[in-house]
Amino acid sequence: MRWPVIVLALLVIALQYPLWLGKGGWLRVWEVDRQLQAQREINRQLEQRNAGLEAEVRDLKSGNEAIEERARFELGLTKPGEVFVHTPRKP
Repeated sequence: MRWPVIVLALLVIALQYPLWLGKGGWLRVWEVDRQLQAQREINRQLEQRNAGLEAEVRDLKSGNEAIEERARFELGLTKPGEVFVHTPRKP
């Protein structure tokens, strides 16, 4: 009576191995699912960045205000007759 129980237990273990540890097993599925969630988060962040860049490109194409603002803040340009005053920040 003891041998059939041992044989059946070994058979169950042999059948469970591919399910849990095999190429398409649950552990691999969980790992791939974790990677998928991480990639979705990265994609969401990149979509937000792309939307911001797209809005900036639209502003630059449609009006001079955005171009003027960029010239003032990034390049330090002023209009004729304006005086540029720079006050340094205290640390």
